[in-house]
Amino acid sequence: MGSIPGSAHPAFGFGAVTIIGGLVGYLKKGSKASLGAGVVCGSLLVGSGLMISGESQYGGHSLAAGTSTLIVLGMGQRFMKTGKFMPAGIVATLAAASSAYHVKKALEWKD
Repeated sequence: MGSIPGSAHPAFGFGAVTIIGGLVGYLKKGSKASLGAGVVCGSLLVGSGLMISGESQYGGHSLAAGTSTLIVLGMGQRFMKTGKFMPAGIVATLAAASSAYHVKKALEWKD
């Protein structure tokens, strides 16, 4: 695999933040949904980073874009319901930025 390309770093970083956020939600509020969603979505993002680092840049960026979009939908809905920027609003904002970045990168790699 060699060195990790720069375009994989956002997937790895947001994946780690998502997993940690799910764990914090569980530890603070006992939310099994936060833990499950954080681990699943974060793992998908880390997996997409591995794909981007390997031979599947288009697939990796597409997976990261799709996963980030799901996070936007879930946390955006939660933000609209509660009006609380922390954590739902900030996570939705980060996920929207991640989705936009990975859509742009996937289009660059599309055949």
